Amino acid sequence: MPLKVFNTLTRTKEDFVPLRPGRVGMYVCGPTVYGHSHLGHAKSYISFDVILRFLRHSGYTVLYVQNITDVGHLTDDADEGEDKLAKQSRLEFVHPMQVAETYTRSYFEDMDALNIVRADIAPRASGHITEQLSMILRLVESGFAYEVDGSVYFDVTRFRDYGKLSGRRIDEQEAGARVEINPAKKHPGDFALWKKAEKGHIMRWPSPWGEGFPGWHIECSAMSMKYLGESFDIHGGGLENQFPHHECEIAQSEAYSGKPYVKYWLHNNMVTVDGRKMGKSLGNFLTLKDAFKKWQPEVIRFFVLQSHYRSSLDFSEAALEGAAKGLERLKSVRRSLNERLRSAGDDNDRSGLNLAAFRERFFEAMNDDFNTPQAIAVLFDAARELNSALSSGTTISRAVLRDCDALFEEFGGSILGLRMVDDAPNGTSPSQEEGLMDVLMEIRKELRTQKLWSLADTLRDKLANLGITIEDTKQGTSWKRSG
Repeated sequence: MPLKVFNTLTRTKEDFVPLRPGRVGMYVCGPTVYGHSHLGHAKSYISFDVILRFLRHSGYTVLYVQNITDVGHLTDDADEGEDKLAKQSRLEFVHPMQVAETYTRSYFEDMDALNIVRADIAPRASGHITEQLSMILRLVESGFAYEVDGSVYFDVTRFRDYGKLSGRRIDEQEAGARVEINPAKKHPGDFALWKKAEKGHIMRWPSPWGEGFPGWHIECSAMSMKYLGESFDIHGGGLENQFPHHECEIAQSEAYSGKPYVKYWLHNNMVTVDGRKMGKSLGNFLTLKDAFKKWQPEVIRFFVLQSHYRSSLDFSEAALEGAAKGLERLKSVRRSLNERLRSAGDDNDRSGLNLAAFRERFFEAMNDDFNTPQAIAVLFDAARELNSALSSGTTISRAVLRDCDALFEEFGGSILGLRMVDDAPNGTSPSQEEGLMDVLMEIRKELRTQKLWSLADTLRDKLANLGITIEDTKQGTSWKRSG
């Protein structure tokens, strides 16, 4: 079946057809780096990591851009209040850019631990002030924006389609319902493109309207269009960003270019605690660094993937423990598979394992809007059937065992990004270790054929010192880890 994605813009599942055949431009809103990442961030970035992996596995060439918001993000996600980095810099008694650098490094450390593929381009808002000013100038010149006392606002009444993403139309918005009314604005829904820097504000840049700093929304528009063009395929982010952030992005971007901004809008749902959103502002969050002290990063990844990216995910220690046990069951079967591989021959296969059926079901799930819970269910079914065949003593050929191992690596590793095998003691991967041992077994077989018994025994003894036992039987030579 063709890939179908749920497009928030149309509120329907659509066939995925990129603007350019075979190529995908994808932008995902990155972190605001004023604190350590938490489980809510893991939900978002693991979700889009799997989307990226599956698109590439399906043959698309994907240019993936994910920004770093290091300036201009206000405390209440509106136009008034305080820049989050500025606030944190005062709490830590350091420069705001030091805050940004510290938590940017922390973010990448956590994402690497979760086995998340890094974006091809990770632009910083503070490094793209020129592009943002260029956009704002054109919006002012074309009448879509206006300046008041050094700040510039977008006039939502000038953009006819404002509200098409969220469904919140201008005439339905009550003045002051979201934030306190700002008398400088022509309409309560107008949003800031540029903010005047008051005395003492450290992060500030010169502009035609005086020194200031960018609004939150203009940053993503400027950075996404710089690297992906004025129209691109996928824009992703958290559901909480649908309004006002993404709604405002659409308005200013399409007013600027006169073209459709994004074809497919994908939004992940949130992590909840007792039914409430997990977030820093609510004080109910668990940082990933603290979570890693109790659970392996791969367990957290597996926990996240057990929910659909558009579904909420309720956090509890019991749920994490359940995820740990589930992942261990999959890893245990694969360990048994690898053990059998070491002694398997080329006999005719009698297992009846139908890998093609599992493959069809797995890709059917992933093509249905990246349904990872269903894909994981297929993985469990395959593991259960394989484990039954392994336990029954039925003959499974080496070729079929290799195909099973490749299936686990493709589905669980390449696409879902799970490390479903334990590292070998010497730091090599299990597949590398198996390949090395196959070479050594061939060498030992040749030594024995040439009756070089002493060298063959020396090789056996040295491997024993490394914790690997060699067994010579009438059926041939096999090996296993002894520790």
